[in-house]
Amino acid sequence: MSRAAPAVLVGKRVTLRSMTEADYDAWIAVREGSRHWLVRWEPRPAGARALAEDRASYLSRCAGRERERQLGYGFGFGIFVGTRFCGEITLSSIQRGPFQSAVIGYWIDREVAGQGLMPESVVAMLEFAFGSLGLHRVEINIVPSNRPSRRVVEKLGLREEGIAVKMLEIDGTWEDHMRFAIVAEEWMDRGDALRSAWLTPD
Repeated sequence: MSRAAPAVLVGKRVTLRSMTEADYDAWIAVREGSRHWLVRWEPRPAGARALAEDRASYLSRCAGRERERQLGYGFGFGIFVGTRFCGEITLSSIQRGPFQSAVIGYWIDREVAGQGLMPESVVAMLEFAFGSLGLHRVEINIVPSNRPSRRVVEKLGLREEGIAVKMLEIDGTWEDHMRFAIVAEEWMDRGDALRSAWLTPD
């Protein structure tokens, strides 16, 4: 299934596709322009440097994501509106067997935040997860004080499951995370409405 998985997902306005070397200049421009907006939410032990963003490190991460895609462990996409790079979204920690689950993570350029691009991207990813990959459960975990990220799941009406205490080390602090999830049965009930609202062209 993973080897046959599509490399491109299309929404109403966004296109999700694998990142390549040709995208580096646009990627680093967005990262530099939104640095203070982004780094405070990124996993990092106390005292550790921010993730390296030079071209070689970027290409290494692209190669790692391609290996994950080939193995079916994870899928990473750049978010594009036309030719403009706007952020990234990942489907990671894929577990098969009795779990059939995964986690969505995302970040977006501050200049285009709040325009509904990320909810649209999440719906495209959910359709991929439940349709193409046949997963049963997808979750999104968010630091409670990250209001912009919480707005994404609120717009989509994803089910809140509670708080995971000190779940992940973010910028040197072990942070609680709000857990949101959707399972295949809920997608069957709500998928058509979500696709109509976020993926179907007007």
